[in-house]
Amino acid sequence: MVGMNPAVREVARLMLKIGVTGFGGPVAHIAMMRDETVRRRQWLSDDEFMQMVGATNLIPGPNSTEMAMHLGLKRAGARGLIVGGISFIFPAVVIVSFIAWLYAEYGSDPIVFDVRYGVLPVIVAVIAHAVWGLGRANLRKPASLITAAAAFGGYLIGLHELIVIMTLGLIWTIAHLARQGTNRTNSFTGLGLFAVLASQPTLTRLFLIFLEVGSVLYGSGYVLVAFLDNQLVRNNGYLTTEQLLDAVAIGQITPGPVFTTATFIGWQILGVAGAALATIGIFGPSFLFVGLLERFLRWLRARPVALAFLNGVTMSSLGLMAGVLVRIGDTALVDPFTWIVAVVALLLLITTKVGASWQVPAGVIIGIVQAAVT
Repeated sequence: MVGMNPAVREVARLMLKIGVTGFGGPVAHIAMMRDETVRRRQWLSDDEFMQMVGATNLIPGPNSTEMAMHLGLKRAGARGLIVGGISFIFPAVVIVSFIAWLYAEYGSDPIVFDVRYGVLPVIVAVIAHAVWGLGRANLRKPASLITAAAAFGGYLIGLHELIVIMTLGLIWTIAHLARQGTNRTNSFTGLGLFAVLASQPTLTRLFLIFLEVGSVLYGSGYVLVAFLDNQLVRNNGYLTTEQLLDAVAIGQITPGPVFTTATFIGWQILGVAGAALATIGIFGPSFLFVGLLERFLRWLRARPVALAFLNGVTMSSLGLMAGVLVRIGDTALVDPFTWIVAVVALLLLITTKVGASWQVPAGVIIGIVQAAVT
């Protein structure tokens, strides 16, 4: 980090720390980022943070990685964007690459501890704390509360995240236009897919498949799994179903972006070069999208109609976070001890300065001990 200005160094250190300790998926990462950047460092307000979350949901790619980039941009400009993204991604790429090597060399059972038993209850507390704090800051009016509740319900019944946020954003836009007494309408266009079908894997084909994922994929890691199953297992036969499921498991039990599943898959198909190109392909478009997103946000904020749409997306994003909290809670809180861990972690967040990035390693230790004794 020699030669970096202080703001860029600060971004690098923070995103490396979250990249190392960030278990639990995108919503957990975003909750940790909120804890560090809003609550502890005061880089921005809760309102600004939620606008970032809402806007990030409008672009393809891994949301938490894009939030790391956006926060880096906010703190340290264009260099902060690049350093923030790379710093957040790098630890997971190193960890997943090591596991991918073990998997390729020594068999189908990766030699890793499943530390989720101790980590996930902590993550539940971190997300609950973020949802409560962001809710208090943003859900000040009945319309905001109703929007978040509708997104929460839509998530729980299985509606796609993009459908939820776009629908509610449009409802807010229509309501604003109705208040203004105008009949103007807005149109939205989607991105088209480019398919890469081939019988034998090559570095170029592998790169293009993951470039497509990074360029057009919205939604959670479960959407990623469906897409990769179609592209890599069914259409091309580059992986078996079992290999894909192992790759997904590695993405879930390691810290940092879930999209580093691409690193593991690339290694299994074409070794080190495949891992590198798959990683660049899936994460590369996000650097461009976030750079453009800042200009888009400035344009939105200057136009009341567009800002109404963004407000609807922001409130619905908060509802989606609450929905993820319920899902993770159902998975994580499996016995009285995990409930105790979650409650203690939440109380520490509320009453002390012990942040998520300190509590998650404690959860890792709990998970390792539990794995060792069972």
